[in-house]
Amino acid sequence: MQFTSEQRLDDGVHEREFTLGEIPGTLWTPESPAPAPLILMAHNNGLPKGEARLVARARHSAAYGYAVASIDAPGCGDRPRSAVDEQARAGLRRAMQAGEPVDEIFESFIGPLVEKAVPDWRTTLDALLALPEIGGPVGYSGWTAVGIRLAVVEPRIAAAGFFAGGYVPRAQREEARQVTVPLLFLLQWDDEGNDRQRALDLFDAFGSKEKTLHANLGGHVGTPWFEVEDGDRFFGRHLK
Repeated sequence: MQFTSEQRLDDGVHEREFTLGEIPGTLWTPESPAPAPLILMAHNNGLPKGEARLVARARHSAAYGYAVASIDAPGCGDRPRSAVDEQARAGLRRAMQAGEPVDEIFESFIGPLVEKAVPDWRTTLDALLALPEIGGPVGYSGWTAVGIRLAVVEPRIAAAGFFAGGYVPRAQREEARQVTVPLLFLLQWDDEGNDRQRALDLFDAFGSKEKTLHANLGGHVGTPWFEVEDGDRFFGRHLK
C-alpha cells in the first residue's frame, strides 16, 4: 500500500489517498492514540469512492472514532472500463429511458462486477489491518451486493450495514441466507429505482439472528442524515 496524498481536515479527521497495485482508495482515520476499528465503505453499484455522499458518511464515521476505507471497484471511478462494460451501461441507459425491463442488463454487468470487486476488498483489508493505526474488528457499510458476498466469504466482517438501493444479482439474493452477522438494512420506501417488495424479501432472507430494518419515506437519495448517526451507534455495539 502506497499513500499518495494526505491532509488533516477541519474536523480532525486524517484523509489519505492510497494505491494498492491497481486499486485506488481513500482512508479516513480519527484523532486517536489507540488503534481504531475499521469500516469498509462502498457505494451502490460501484459509484466512485469520491462521491460526495460517501465522503460525508466516511468523514462522519471517522470523527465518531472509526477508521473508514473506500476503494474504486473495477471499471468504476478512476479505473478503466472495458468495452463490454461500456456497452452494458449504454444498453441500461437506453432501456431505462424507454421504460423497458432492465434486470437482465443489470445481471450482465453487476454480477461480474461483484465477482471482481470482492477480491479487491479482501486484498485491501489485508493491507489495512497491517497498519498500526487500525486494530479491528471490521464492519462493512454500503453496497448490498458486494456486502453480501463479503459477509459470506470474509470471516473478519463482524457487522454490516446495507443500503437497499442498488441492484442485487440473483446469486447474492441466494447467498443472503448465509449472512449471519448483525445487520442494519436501510430502505427508502419510495425509491424509484428499487423494487420495494424485492428489498423486503431480501431482508427476510438474511440468516442473521440480529437484523434491523429502517424504512424511511422518500426517493433514492433521500436517506435521512440521522441514519448515518444511527449506523455509527450500530457499529459501536459490535465493533467497539
